[in-house]
Amino acid sequence: MIVGIDLGTTNSAVSRWHGGRAELIPNSLGDFLTPSAVSLTEDEQVLVGMAARERQSVYPDRTATAFKRLMGSQKPIFLGRIQFTAEDLSSLVLRSLKEDAERHCGEEVTGAVITVPAYFNDRQRKATRRAGELAGLKVERLVNEPTAAALAYGIVDREDREPFLVFDLGGGTFDVSIVEIFDGIIEVRASAGDNRLGGEDFNDVIVDLAKAKLNLSVGSQAKAVEVVRAAAERTRRALSEADTAMFDVVLRDIAISTEISAAEFEDAAAPLLDRLREPVLRAMRDSNIRAETMSEIVMVGGATRMPIIRKTVTRMFSRFPNSAVHPDHAIALGAAVQAGLKARDADLAEIRLTDVCPYTLGVNIAETDHRGVVHNGVFAPILERNTVLPASRIHRFQTMYPQQKKVEFGIYQGESRSVAANVKLGEVSIAVPPRAVGEIVIDCRFSYDVSGLLEVDVSVPATGEKRQLVVQDNEDLDVGELEERRAALAELKIHPRDQAGNRALIGRAERCYESFVGERREIIGQLLAYFEGALASQDPRVIAEALTMVSSRLDEVEGERYL
Repeated sequence: MIVGIDLGTTNSAVSRWHGGRAELIPNSLGDFLTPSAVSLTEDEQVLVGMAARERQSVYPDRTATAFKRLMGSQKPIFLGRIQFTAEDLSSLVLRSLKEDAERHCGEEVTGAVITVPAYFNDRQRKATRRAGELAGLKVERLVNEPTAAALAYGIVDREDREPFLVFDLGGGTFDVSIVEIFDGIIEVRASAGDNRLGGEDFNDVIVDLAKAKLNLSVGSQAKAVEVVRAAAERTRRALSEADTAMFDVVLRDIAISTEISAAEFEDAAAPLLDRLREPVLRAMRDSNIRAETMSEIVMVGGATRMPIIRKTVTRMFSRFPNSAVHPDHAIALGAAVQAGLKARDADLAEIRLTDVCPYTLGVNIAETDHRGVVHNGVFAPILERNTVLPASRIHRFQTMYPQQKKVEFGIYQGESRSVAANVKLGEVSIAVPPRAVGEIVIDCRFSYDVSGLLEVDVSVPATGEKRQLVVQDNEDLDVGELEERRAALAELKIHPRDQAGNRALIGRAERCYESFVGERREIIGQLLAYFEGALASQDPRVIAEALTMVSSRLDEVEGERYL
């Protein structure tokens, strides 16, 4: 079975193409969304999902979230005394989703289509593939998140559609794609994005607002920071349904609160809202499609639930956005469609998908300015961003120095004129006969396809000399390194699947205990002790009844307001 996986900053989901449609697969708690969170208990058991997220404010030094933003980097993330990378933590989330799918469907998961932000660069895409490999998955394909959303949207009735815009604002990234559907072909015309803009940044706005209104300082205390951030997220979500919301938090056993209005939030978030415009404009410029000719604006990603986002998009396009697809589910459902395409499902035989090159690809060259000064490290584009794939382009260059015997091309991905600011993918060199400056020419051809395969062919027409470099985002880890890292992750004790709900409830109760004072704290302490007693009985019926009762009582306690 090939599954589709939306590996998100805040939440992740797994899906499959089954019975002629895309369907989400629930996790062990019965939820379609699994928090992208990993926590390490005191006895070094690994918790993934809700059980991990509930521990974040209580055990911040043992819990990690939003690590998707670090994909492609080697920045260490410590859970207790154990060091991880974002790849490692993502692999644990992917492994959890794989096990959920196998448990629910009763068959082995042999492969996966994993979604990535459209603006992920080569390093980030390779890191995502490696995370899949570490999780024991054969990664069949990486598909851009807005492209997946367009697949989910386009598969509903399969009617031709004029160009429409997919506006994808998730927990940590923002992507835009302009898509057209005709004759069963779903064609991406252009993509743009911002990998450092998402719902997490709007939470930071609430944090800053609350700090200013309460004259609050939490310093660098990890636990206090996480308590405040959790309160900010609750406030932001409440503002999606009301004009005002309370920011409630308990710090140093003191309950404090303040009211934040939607208008205050919108004013404070203005710089972030402005940042949404540039990727939209860039995609429209690259596709040469104006706002008035756009047929629809499709909103996906959990952060698009915020009224200030919908208001901003409405103002931008002078029309209301389309809400036909579930913002939290669309990308995972689109991944399921792509999984069905990979499996060559007969129901999808007439569907074809094209995509675009998200970044410009080119080489480093040297240029001489009007004063005769040579400037090295200049980026020469060969395949421009948003070129429809597959594509092949050739550029001709000439020697720069007298009697030059070799030409070296560095292969880069990015938009800066300086290669130092772009991502290096590799290099290729070729011998040339020594001649006068500019007498020998070198042809450089880039061929790129939707699977991420880049072929660089360099040739010297004067001699017939040829060289080739192949760069692909599905380059496997060295077998030895892969097995070594898998073994290290396998040594971690993964908490039993049937206890995930129990651990999630304990984490929630511990968080609530720290969030309240007085009588409410005492009640929560009693509930926690009661549930731990039920667990000690090892009686499944007693535990199930206690879980239901304690969950209900916690709902009541958390539903109350200070003011």
